[in-house]
Amino acid sequence: GGPRRLLLISNSTLHGGGYLGHCQQHIQSFLGQKVKRVLFIPYALHDRDAYARTAREKFESLGYGLDSIHESCDPVEAVRKSEAIFIGGGNTFRLLKALYDNSLIQEIRKRVLEDGIPYMGSSAGTNVATVSINTTNDMPIVYPPSLKALGLVPFNINPHYLDPDIKRTHMGETREERIRQYHEEPNTPPVLGLREGTMLLVEGDKATLQGVTGARLFLRGKKPTEHEPGTDFSFLLNDSNPLNP
Repeated sequence: GGPRRLLLISNSTLHGGGYLGHCQQHIQSFLGQKVKRVLFIPYALHDRDAYARTAREKFESLGYGLDSIHESCDPVEAVRKSEAIFIGGGNTFRLLKALYDNSLIQEIRKRVLEDGIPYMGSSAGTNVATVSINTTNDMPIVYPPSLKALGLVPFNINPHYLDPDIKRTHMGETREERIRQYHEEPNTPPVLGLREGTMLLVEGDKATLQGVTGARLFLRGKKPTEHEPGTDFSFLLNDSNPLNP
C-alpha cells in the first residue's frame, strides 16, 4: 500500500490545445516510471469505443499502455488488477450510475485509499472522486442510486468553475450563487471551484493547486476566497468527519 495519490483535473481540453495537452507534463510527473498501463473508465460518455480510442492515443504518446474497463468482461477484476486509474469527463450522473451498476465504488476506494494506486480524474472523473456529485454542472440525465461518490477526499469540487461575466445580460444564477445555495443546506462540505486549466494534486495528506489559472474556495457560512497555483490546500484533507459513502 501507500498514501493516496490523486490528480484531479478541471477539464480535459483547454482552448487552443488538444486532449489533455495542457496537463500532459503533470500526468507524466504524476504517473512516473513505475506505472506501465492505465485503466481507463469511459462511462461518462455514450460512445465508449471512441472515447477509449482518444484516451489510448494520448496515453500511448506519453509512454503508457491503456486498457478501457468497458472492454473487460469483469470490471471489478479489472479494477483489482489495475496499476493506475483514469476516469474521464462527460456526464457525471451517467458516470456515477455506471460505477454503482458495476459495483465499482468500494473497489476503486480500496485500490486508491488502501493500496495506494494513482487515481486521475478530469471533469466528471474529478467530481466522482469527491464526497458527492451535488456540485456538478451536469444535467441528471440518468438516476444513480445515490449522489454519494467515491469519497477519496472529504470535500467537493466544482470543475469548469466560471466567474460571473459582468458584461452579459443573462440574469440566471451564477456558479457562485448555486454553490451558496448548496451551502445553505446543513453539514455540507467545502467546495473547491477549479477553473479551466487548473488541477489539484493530492499526495497523502498534502494537496497542492497546480496549473495555469486559480481556484475559488467556498466554505459554508464564510465568504469565498481566491487562490493561485501553488496554494497548499492540505487543510481541506484534515476534515475530522469526512462524509464517506
